Amino acid sequence: MADFSRPGSLYGAIDLGARKQALEAQARREAAGPQAAASASIVDVTEETFTTEVIDRSMTTPVVLDLWSPRAPGSAQLSPVLEKVVGDLGGRAVLAKVNVDASPQIAQALRVQAVPTVLAIFQGQAVTGFQQVLPEQEVRRWLDELMGAVEQFYQANPDARPAAAPGEEEAPAGPPADPDLVAAEQAIDSGDLDAAAAAYERLLARAPGNEDAKMGLAGVSLIKRTESADPADVQRRLQDPADIEAQLLAADLEMLSGSVDEAFSRVIAVVKRTSGDERDKARRHLLGLFDALPADDPSLAKARRALASALF
Repeated sequence: MADFSRPGSLYGAIDLGARKQALEAQARREAAGPQAAASASIVDVTEETFTTEVIDRSMTTPVVLDLWSPRAPGSAQLSPVLEKVVGDLGGRAVLAKVNVDASPQIAQALRVQAVPTVLAIFQGQAVTGFQQVLPEQEVRRWLDELMGAVEQFYQANPDARPAAAPGEEEAPAGPPADPDLVAAEQAIDSGDLDAAAAAYERLLARAPGNEDAKMGLAGVSLIKRTESADPADVQRRLQDPADIEAQLLAADLEMLSGSVDEAFSRVIAVVKRTSGDERDKARRHLLGLFDALPADDPSLAKARRALASALF
């Protein structure tokens, strides 16, 4: 059964720029090579060091907390994956490993009910996490979304950003933001989705290839389609295979929850089993979902191949 409640980002809603930032970060990691992974911070934490290694460090750097047990087979599977993906960040995040058998008070304080449990700690608070063994791709996506949301936090609160360490150079300032992009972001912040859509449309009229505007408009449309949806009612309607609208709305909700591949697979399945106007409607809906992601997102290439196979 689909789960429409899992947050897709730090803020519990779709982060339209996080996946693009994540892909750019991945490209930087790959360019840096293996030395970046070797420099990542991975620490073992006890009850005595928890405040210093986790709480204090999280005020400037996101801390990924791996609560594990030598008695849990899942921990043996997940911990090496966490070490790899956090290591790939080259020190931009810390992996703090807690053996809950040796430090039960930490697990009790965090209300850990099962191991492995993974929590992201930022600014002294647990902001997101998961409680099962996930494949590397899903762990990497979760972490990339976290880092994108952290970056958005610093963009909104520049005074909170830690100063560069001695010898480090700050990234050069980029070109000034397009006024319509600024207007769209301000409209979203104020809850005026219609004004945000209009601003994105103005920018696309001037620059049809602008990816930020394309993604923004698709994301606003996605939010508008789902703002009055009742997830429980959608789940009920999914029991009727002929309810195409429910399938498309379920895909929208999955996109908002961060389940991008699941959303694409759902609509492609509709394309496969329909024909005529219904098939065309599902195809156009899927293309609209594609627009919410950057063009080089790996999920897009896979979904486009699957769509082509479903159509031909």
